[in-house]
Amino acid sequence: MFKKYNYLKFSISFLLIALFFLNTNAQKQRWDVPADKKAKNSYIKFDNASSKDGEAIYTKNCLSCHGNPGKGNSMKTLKPIPPDLYSSLTQELTDGELFYIISVGRLVMPAFKDILSEEDRWKLISYVRSGNKKYVQVLSKTDPNKSKLVKIKLDFDSLTNKIKVIANAAEKTGIIPLKDAEVSLFAKRYFGKLQIEKTIRTNSEGIVIFNFPKDLPGDKAGLVDLSVKINDEVYGEIEFQNKLKVGIPTDKPSLTEKRAIWNVLKKAPIWLIITYTSLVFLVGFVLLFIVKNLMKLRKLGNN
Repeated sequence: MFKKYNYLKFSISFLLIALFFLNTNAQKQRWDVPADKKAKNSYIKFDNASSKDGEAIYTKNCLSCHGNPGKGNSMKTLKPIPPDLYSSLTQELTDGELFYIISVGRLVMPAFKDILSEEDRWKLISYVRSGNKKYVQVLSKTDPNKSKLVKIKLDFDSLTNKIKVIANAAEKTGIIPLKDAEVSLFAKRYFGKLQIEKTIRTNSEGIVIFNFPKDLPGDKAGLVDLSVKINDEVYGEIEFQNKLKVGIPTDKPSLTEKRAIWNVLKKAPIWLIITYTSLVFLVGFVLLFIVKNLMKLRKLGNN
């Protein structure tokens, strides 16, 4: 009787622990998506063309972790395990939730808002929805052409080392400031873009202010290539590029000016060219030696 009691106690304890971990994993899978983001819809119609484009985007950016949709072969070593995007867990989400998840990322999943354009993110969702026969799309009333009305201005205060970004839309009714729009500022570097601070929302006047690093190198004149990326609920996604004298004047040769292993062939290091050429000749010599001996063996065999 005592053994049966202990066995029952152990079973209940094991079940409770298992349920705890399952619930914890389910909590990890859930995303806290703001209500206004859930209701967001695509201005691109989901059809065969957009789905095909989305498949190419998925293959390049998502396949390695999420696996082939519908095959259940996502990367199991990641925690939490990336879901199969044809699964009911994913398909029950709204288009807005999917867009938000793809845009902001979490843990090992990157924020694709700085990697993919808004159009590409919607095309990606088009591909994800292509496996759901019950899905019915609700198109957004947002006009993507409204982004052309937006004008962006950059001002630099050398005393405080701050950059002010001003975003306004030139509507027929007058100048409208972009309120509560997400703004990201980037500085171009040799191997990509460096984000300045974090993404900030505009105030009621369509303005955000970034603290610019005081030690960021520029060109000989101190000029730095800057790019601004804005996401607005009404005007969509807008990108703006400009050069400002905000960096430290730097008279250094370009990374591609001198011989280096990452440069083109004619500017590769001499030792690398000699080594490569020697290896090619060595491999060619070995192949000729093998062919010559095979021919000798053939003659011996004929004799």
